[in-house]
Amino acid sequence: MRQRWPEKLWIVRHGQSAGNVARDAAHAAGLHQIDIATRDVDVPLSDLGHVQARALGRWFAALPDAGKPEILLSSPYVRARQTAQAICEQGGLIDARPPIVDERLREREFGIFDRLTTAGIQDKYPELAEHRALLGKFYHRAPGGESWADVILRLRGALDTISLHHADRRVLIVCHQVVVLCLRYILEEMDEAKVLAIDREAEFINCGVCEYDFEPDDAKLCVPKLVRYNFAAPLSQEDAPITSAPDAMVAAR
Repeated sequence: MRQRWPEKLWIVRHGQSAGNVARDAAHAAGLHQIDIATRDVDVPLSDLGHVQARALGRWFAALPDAGKPEILLSSPYVRARQTAQAICEQGGLIDARPPIVDERLREREFGIFDRLTTAGIQDKYPELAEHRALLGKFYHRAPGGESWADVILRLRGALDTISLHHADRRVLIVCHQVVVLCLRYILEEMDEAKVLAIDREAEFINCGVCEYDFEPDDAKLCVPKLVRYNFAAPLSQEDAPITSAPDAMVAAR
């Protein structure tokens, strides 16, 4: 028993969404608002996102049976559930059990910043934009929304549930860019500066893979070991285009 950790943990971001596309278009046009009519939770994958999700599923399917995921956990957002379903349909799990939806894996909630570009936030809420710049996005919470610290708080509970119910199993999580980073923050015991530095280095790509093994350290305590991060081979092997735009409904993550 590995102190109730999984045997292996993969954390992947959903495929490109229709919201990613709408956000890019809004930025390119210098608009203040992202033109998309649905709630963030209902934003689906784009056509390209479906291609990426199937490619990721085939990559997992090609792993030996002893190394495939056994449990798949998904954010409840449509784009994440569609990605999870594609992984299952391509044979990416050791058996045919359906994904487990966990609302704690959802995207960060943006509150009144929802659908606004950076320019839109600065124009509509200049005082909040100034406060956010002063406080930093790790702790700043838009009215009605969440800070990164808020996301981390709920993810600690999700990891506790994984340790309780899925110890010594191979677990795959399908979620969102900020959620991937916040899970790294918890698993690697980072501080604010470290996780934001990783965020600045590069966007986490759509259907990118973050992977952990769990092995005993010198004190015989099981610790997470980062095997790879922002891994793009599942897409590159099938010539599926690689995209990395921030998630849909707000520019200022």
